[in-house]
Amino acid sequence: MIKDVEHKMEKAVESVRQHLMGIRTGRASADLVKPLKVDYYGSEVPLQQLASISVPEARTIQLQVFDKGAVQSIEKALQSSGLGITPRTEGTIIRLPLPELSEERRKELLKVAKAYAEDGRVAVRNIRRDGLEKLKKLEKDKVISADDSRSQQVTVQKVTDRFVAQIDQVLVQREQDILQV
Repeated sequence: MIKDVEHKMEKAVESVRQHLMGIRTGRASADLVKPLKVDYYGSEVPLQQLASISVPEARTIQLQVFDKGAVQSIEKALQSSGLGITPRTEGTIIRLPLPELSEERRKELLKVAKAYAEDGRVAVRNIRRDGLEKLKKLEKDKVISADDSRSQQVTVQKVTDRFVAQIDQVLVQREQDILQV
């Protein structure tokens, strides 16, 4: 049961990590546009399937579109993504110049990052709660002894503390990226 709790908590931490990677910093990163979906001939297609993503310069993301017919759809998806980036198109190459972030915008992004981290901590705590409830039910049903239940509960708490610390570490690292000018 502890392995199940750990596995669920790992997924929660990975989800937080993915959300934080989607937050724009001063530097260009392919992770910024990877989660985008593009309406391609009536279906939602991940951007990675329609274009190769590269970072040729510190403040530019470049997309090499495979199908010329998808260029307009990709531009539309980028403009409606909320990233605040205006694409520049040259044939099948789309360049995304990242403007300098203002101090105010950096503070807003920090708030968003902290909210994602808090959501992750809450998810981990909910997994802990579910695990503890299962242990108490097993103890009540006389499947495990009270001593086993207590030792397992301590283990679940240690695992929870470890994953909350991982979320905090990821947040601190991302905060440094956002604040770096």
